[in-house]
Amino acid sequence: MEILKNFVVFEGLDGSGTSSQLNILSDFFHHHQKPLPALHKTFEPTDGCIGKLIRSALRRELVLHPDTVAMLFAADRSEHLYGSGGIIDLCKGGTLVVCDRYVLSSLVYQGISCGEELPARLNAAFPGPQMLLFFDVDPETAEKRMADRDIKEIYEYLDFQVLVRRRYKELLPSLARQGILVETIDACPPPQEVARQVWSALEKLPILKA
Repeated sequence: MEILKNFVVFEGLDGSGTSSQLNILSDFFHHHQKPLPALHKTFEPTDGCIGKLIRSALRRELVLHPDTVAMLFAADRSEHLYGSGGIIDLCKGGTLVVCDRYVLSSLVYQGISCGEELPARLNAAFPGPQMLLFFDVDPETAEKRMADRDIKEIYEYLDFQVLVRRRYKELLPSLARQGILVETIDACPPPQEVARQVWSALEKLPILKA
């Protein structure tokens, strides 16, 4: 697997806090007094035209076959990586890119919903991140965190999230063997404590040691 330097991915169950931690990290970079590299925060599905179509399906506004959803995720990811000013360009230009969800989400979520073969084939050629942080939380806690959401997406129910956590834990060791720096973050404590764990992991990156 090709490893893309300066590329970090946050992964976890729905309700594990990946989006909140990405915002905390961005604020930290913005207010930090010592010089830090440029940070670009991003997410998948993206806010591009394909990503918006995916989000409509996740919100049940559009009914799509699970295989179609898997293919849309891969198409959105390809543009996210290789499009002008995309992840590849930013990382090679010395920017630290941190993405909320990436290939592993497809292998887990779409792997459960439409089988493992299609997501694995669609995502085989994409580069791996230099570091992956897995935000680990029990599904019951994650469900409580999502209880006040106005709209529940198609994967946001307890039985499915139990399978999601199990599948993450099955796949993480294989990513580590392929050269990705895999760090497990205890996502149960208060946000600032989780943020300290995140920063402790990120400090291992060469771009932040320089």
